[in-house]
Amino acid sequence: MLGLAGAVGALIAAVVLSIVVGSNQLGPDELWHALTAYSGTPTDQVVVDLRVPRTVAGLVVGAGLGVAGAVIQALTRNPLGDPGILGVDAGAGLFVATGVLLGAVTPVQYLPFAFLGAFVVTVLVYLIGSAGRGAPDPIRLTLAGVALAAVLTGITTAMTLLDPVTFNRLRAWNAGSFVERGFDVILPALPFAVVGVVLALICARPLNTMGLGDDLASSLGTNIVRTRVISVVAITLLAGSATAIAGPVAFVGLMVPHISRWIVGPDQRWIIPYCVVIAPVVLLVSDVIGRVILWPSEVPVGVVTAFVGAPVLIHLVRRAKASSL
Repeated sequence: MLGLAGAVGALIAAVVLSIVVGSNQLGPDELWHALTAYSGTPTDQVVVDLRVPRTVAGLVVGAGLGVAGAVIQALTRNPLGDPGILGVDAGAGLFVATGVLLGAVTPVQYLPFAFLGAFVVTVLVYLIGSAGRGAPDPIRLTLAGVALAAVLTGITTAMTLLDPVTFNRLRAWNAGSFVERGFDVILPALPFAVVGVVLALICARPLNTMGLGDDLASSLGTNIVRTRVISVVAITLLAGSATAIAGPVAFVGLMVPHISRWIVGPDQRWIIPYCVVIAPVVLLVSDVIGRVILWPSEVPVGVVTAFVGAPVLIHLVRRAKASSL
């Protein structure tokens, strides 16, 4: 509990930092006026209409990716699992590319295509992993996700190369970005993310017993099939909503569960709440770094998380406590 309280404190600091820091340097008085006495001035618009929605997007996307990564790693018993392992990113990318062909030009219009793609592909992966005798096992689910993601990524790349002018607008989305992500994009995806977190918490205890092996988990009263179905639905809702808002953001879903596991051990009942708090911290700080590192230009948050996440992940997975599931 003390560690979780410290993580909440870090989250509050990251939220403040995300609102304060930007390409336009604003004083404390200007920020306070915008938040408490909005009057429509350019400064007020920068804070309330741009930075606040961007910060909320970081909170929602971070929590979605972090919890999705924790559930995937527990479900597949793969310490290198992340939302991309079940083809969520690839499915969302393909459906968004299809939406562009149909005339979608803004992030708001990408939203239904991205979420639908994540849902369809995750269900398809589960069906492929369930084929044959017996219940689906983590290895088949992992292999099905990796194989399907490779195929869908190839199709999306081919579509992009055939018509680079039309797909030029997808470059910012594919890099993972919070630019132009207002509440009109966030609010439609928010209920799905909330339901996904609730389902993940419901699965926390069964996922703990499944880590001991399916036979032992069944003997302890765990319904293996139901737990897997609920877990897949939670992954779809969490990763799908996060990808729909910001595009594919690498390493957050892979790295944050390791950080949480390093702090609290392998208990999913603690890992999931920690991921809800720590993942937004990582994402918001990465977004702030992207705003200032090439000021006045910006680096997409997905690029920053890749640079930050790789060395941190290498350090974490070398620790036995962090990498064990």
